Amino acid sequence: MTCSACAVSIEKAIKRLPGIHDAVVDVLNNRAQVLFYPFFVNEETILEAIEGVGFKATLVPGETIEKSTQVCRIRIKKLTCTSCSSTVEKTFQAIQGVQNAHVTLATEEAEVHYDPRILSCNQLLKAIEDTGFEAIPISTGEDIVSKIHLHLDGLYTDHSVTMIESSLQALPGVLDIDLDPSIHKISISYKPAMTGPRNFIKMIESTASGHFKARIFPEGEGREAQKQAEIKKYYRSFLWSLAFTIPVFLTSMVFMYIPGIKNVLDTKIVNMLTIGEIIRWVLSTPVQFIVGRRFYTGSYKALRIGSPNMDVLIALGTNAAYFYSVYSVLRAALSPYFIGKDFFETSSMLISFILLGKYLEVLAKGKTSEAIAKLLDLAPEAATLLTMDEEGNVISEEEIDSRLIQRNDVIKIIPGAKVASDGYVLWGKSYVNESMITGEAWPVAKREGDTVTGGTLNENGVLHIKATRVGSESALAQIVRLVESAQMAKAPVQKFADRASKYFVPLVIILSFSTWLAWYLAGNFHSYPESWIPSSMDSFELALQFGISVMVIACPCALGLATPTAVMVGTGVGASQGVLIKGGQALESTHKVNCIVFDKTGTMTIGKPVVVNTKLLKNMVLRDFYELVAATE
Repeated sequence: MTCSACAVSIEKAIKRLPGIHDAVVDVLNNRAQVLFYPFFVNEETILEAIEGVGFKATLVPGETIEKSTQVCRIRIKKLTCTSCSSTVEKTFQAIQGVQNAHVTLATEEAEVHYDPRILSCNQLLKAIEDTGFEAIPISTGEDIVSKIHLHLDGLYTDHSVTMIESSLQALPGVLDIDLDPSIHKISISYKPAMTGPRNFIKMIESTASGHFKARIFPEGEGREAQKQAEIKKYYRSFLWSLAFTIPVFLTSMVFMYIPGIKNVLDTKIVNMLTIGEIIRWVLSTPVQFIVGRRFYTGSYKALRIGSPNMDVLIALGTNAAYFYSVYSVLRAALSPYFIGKDFFETSSMLISFILLGKYLEVLAKGKTSEAIAKLLDLAPEAATLLTMDEEGNVISEEEIDSRLIQRNDVIKIIPGAKVASDGYVLWGKSYVNESMITGEAWPVAKREGDTVTGGTLNENGVLHIKATRVGSESALAQIVRLVESAQMAKAPVQKFADRASKYFVPLVIILSFSTWLAWYLAGNFHSYPESWIPSSMDSFELALQFGISVMVIACPCALGLATPTAVMVGTGVGASQGVLIKGGQALESTHKVNCIVFDKTGTMTIGKPVVVNTKLLKNMVLRDFYELVAATE
């Protein structure tokens, strides 16, 4: 190397290779340092690339560094509020070997950077389960692993299931098999470099002597189905709660002002116990203990690990109102003089409002992943698979689901169709619109040997391409992963909100107790006019109402969900418009931007010139003139 121009050309040559994370060339010391993923590229290929641009290169002995960080992504079920996500984060950070951990409430996912020499992903899963949550691994380490879900039609017996599982396990590259006979679904994790989905379908259909038929499991399964189930669950709970709460509300707040009904409700059964109180007690009990059961289980788990959350506040507030009312009703039944005042409507209405809030919250969470689904839609649904003979002539072609493409398949791309997979051109010439990747609408010429990217648009010629990167290795899958990890990175303001919500619940409990105590003492010492106390209450009940109000009105969920929801919607909408935003930090700092420099045609304009005006300077047939105009455009 003689100058910095040499270094630049070497850097470019290295960075063109697949699987290169970074490359730095030092002209002064005649060295280059390259960070790469060994799954895609090796040292020999890098040396060949350097020699290909006219330089001699040798490997420096003892200088290859094993990567000491791996990333594990985990889905965590039963996260209800910021307090839960902080607890899981703290659990991760307490484990030796964990370098960094992010837990996102909105997606219910965690991303953990850890040292594989000290820890394994399974130990991380166990740590989560010990804190009372359910953990499902999404991806581990640098291994590119693909997962396919197949639908099995056939007669399930123990023998046939065992046969299918053992024959699939025998295939090279198969890592894990999960069969769920109840919904006729089999999930297979595999290394796309070694095998693929068509092999699995062939194996299943031949093993079961034609008794089983396998096809791609219909879309909408997995995470989307879970989200829909969660939305339905909250909606049902809210409706049940409402069915009991409305009569309670009417008997305590409305019917008391309608003379005929008021007399019926005020009819005494035992001592001072009235029909109205019995009705309210009977109707609010299922809301408190059956519909509101989730708050009790949530509180128990939170208190068991010493990290009180929103559920604790709800359980405390509604129980205070409910059990005071029960005490009031029982005392009225036992005393000929005590006129009781119950708060059954407070507890049941609170639970109904909170369930409505939760329902709206899961609805908002469900919308955040729509943008990623739109990104995945950029890939075509079907592809034309070619079967070639040894001379390279086409024997047959068949249309297959694009998710069934395997490495080294030859795919035919017709004009106007989307490229079905990442690969390179074996035969043909065409122009491809790569604006999905580059933002430039100008078509790029492609001929034999050129690389193409799945999801881009073939404009005018027929191409035969050989698939090199499929499934989760493809450029599109990596863009989706980039958007997902950007959505997981916490914005600085969110870190602050999470820190605040940690102290929030204990603070609210102290404040609500202090409120009750202050009002109760003020009432006892006659510090406020007696006219402030409603006729049906005493000073203790008035103080109790204020205490309960403080406790249940303070909901830290909004604090913990506002920022991640905004970040997810922002990054998601950006991604569907072709703008990739690397997380909340980038979004948060954009408000300081006062000048934007655009470097590309296609960014501000469509990138397609159009004729906006015409002028005819001599007499000619208008039809001919407009044909010329159209041709010019």
